Amino acid sequence: MNDTTLPGGTYRLADDLELTRVGYGAMQLAGTGVFGPPADRDEAIRVLRTVVELGITHIDTSDFYGPHVTNQVIREALHPYDGLHLVTKVGARRDEQGGWPHAREPHELVEQVHDNLRNLGLDQLDVVNLRMGGFDAPEPGSIAPQFEALAELQQQGLIKHLGLSTVDAGQLAEAQAIAPVVCVQNMYNVARREDDALVDLTAEQGIAYVPYFPLGGFSPIQSGALDAVAARLGVSRLTVALSWLLQRSPNMLLIPGTSSVAHLRDNVASAGYELPADAVAELDAIGTAR
Repeated sequence: MNDTTLPGGTYRLADDLELTRVGYGAMQLAGTGVFGPPADRDEAIRVLRTVVELGITHIDTSDFYGPHVTNQVIREALHPYDGLHLVTKVGARRDEQGGWPHAREPHELVEQVHDNLRNLGLDQLDVVNLRMGGFDAPEPGSIAPQFEALAELQQQGLIKHLGLSTVDAGQLAEAQAIAPVVCVQNMYNVARREDDALVDLTAEQGIAYVPYFPLGGFSPIQSGALDAVAARLGVSRLTVALSWLLQRSPNMLLIPGTSSVAHLRDNVASAGYELPADAVAELDAIGTAR
């Protein structure tokens, strides 16, 4: 199932963990607003099984998607996950209105890890990301108490590897003083380039960098340059955005999400588009001009 013909091939995060650089983000499998059951559960299961058929070995998820729903659908479709690696995250919960309040006290993180284990049907999680910061950017402050709680669960054998989400370079260094970090998942795209230095730092250290919201998420990228490149090349904005990310750095792992089999196939094809050098230079300038 480790199909290196996928765009970008694979990336080794640890001696026992190699992921396809094109992965799949499961957030959109839940209902509207990432809340409640999927609109079409059968299609959600088809999407997940197509992920496997395409050779993708990296699925990004969380038990607060739904909540619980996405992990339960993943378990129904794919358990026992032969050859797959599930990367989950903790640090938030869902309220009755579908909001995303923080849930970062050490005891809350422990509960969330056990929720992920139970709903995915696992005894050990491949990777757990500690999600800190705000919706789309890091916030200052120590993350030691939270990361220490996860490191303790790692010592207990419930977690294999640890990662971080929505953090800065100082928080990464703080976490590394406690336990190894195999990945960082932050908001980053062709127009949101605050993390350029962190992308390079993680590449130097052999840490995977996993950008979310390649087109800006709930607030779409507004960029004339992005649209101009896409129009000139005769491809979609998403094709340009994903292929730019994959070409940006060898440690970049993509997790585009969808609830449609057709869109899943399009996403994989889009990531494999080879941007010409002049287009890359034009897109690079979007970030430097901000």
